Amino acid sequence: MNVMNCHRWIRHLPLLLGLGVLSACQEKDAGPFTDNTPPTVITQSLSLSEGYQRPLEFSGTIRAANTTGVGFELAGKLSGLYADSGDRVQKGQLLAALDTSLLKAEQQELQAALSQNSADLSLAQSTLKRSLELKKQGYVSSQQLDELQGRLGSLEGARERLQASLYANTLKLEKSQLLAPFDGSISSRSFNLGEVTPLGQPVFVLVEDKAAQAHVGVPTDIAKSLTQGQLMDLRVGREHYRAVLAGINPSIDPVTRTVGLRLSLPSDANVLNGEIAYLHYQQQVNTPGYWVPVSALTDGLRGLWNLYVVEPSGESQFVVERRDVEILFTDKDRAYLVGALNAGDQIVTQGLHKLVVGEHVQPMTALATR
Repeated sequence: MNVMNCHRWIRHLPLLLGLGVLSACQEKDAGPFTDNTPPTVITQSLSLSEGYQRPLEFSGTIRAANTTGVGFELAGKLSGLYADSGDRVQKGQLLAALDTSLLKAEQQELQAALSQNSADLSLAQSTLKRSLELKKQGYVSSQQLDELQGRLGSLEGARERLQASLYANTLKLEKSQLLAPFDGSISSRSFNLGEVTPLGQPVFVLVEDKAAQAHVGVPTDIAKSLTQGQLMDLRVGREHYRAVLAGINPSIDPVTRTVGLRLSLPSDANVLNGEIAYLHYQQQVNTPGYWVPVSALTDGLRGLWNLYVVEPSGESQFVVERRDVEILFTDKDRAYLVGALNAGDQIVTQGLHKLVVGEHVQPMTALATR
């Protein structure tokens, strides 16, 4: 029996040990944990700024220095086309020609009339010379002599008229050939071979390759701050250029209410006529305020925002206060604002969701974000 009792005691030993431990834990008096140390917050000292720069962007278009509708000064039928859309041409290159059959016939007629006039003029001069000799001998009257001189003057006048007509005919022949006025590219063609072109109607639109310019409209206050000749940042597509402000329009566009700027791009700028250009401008805003991290802001009322400011409260104690502020400008992770703030105020920059107004805290100053 003793052996059996011993085995039973050994089998219940773990249970007895567990009950002893539980009893010991219940008998131990565990008092509540208290810590009166205020929480630590990360703060930043405010520094007053006199203003900030606001980046602005204005759009415009690229225009060639010359985009010209090239046509004949005369009406006529197209007898030759020597260029087409997309072709690059050089100054003086032949682009098209008119049928000159009638002009050449007129030229031959004028040349024949001029030859006849030369013969008549030569005869009149010889007759007048002989008449002057006979006048000395009394065989020719003064009236006959005057008639001969009058005929000679009329023939000379006719010669000048024929020469002028022949010169006009030569000009018409020259103007029947359409030449490129400058180096460029053909943008479009309006007529086909054999068609009759009206007087002054453009046959081609020629775009000059060099000296591309950007035309951009800006508000009047910005236009007044610019000076002709200054360098400005311009973006066309993915390319950035330093453009020269070549001109400022002296009047306001009645539709857009902006002032037009004309900017000259570098000679090696790879741009196309009609492309969109973007002008980048840094506007200086002279409004005193403070730069703060965006993480230091919380939503406020009536469109305002809030900052938590740490103010001294008693000896070696600090309390959290809320200040209403207005954001004037944001730049990535910082904001420029104004409000009930003073230079040197300590603002809380992190952990705002853990704080309440009036709570005592222990500030830890961080470097200001500039």
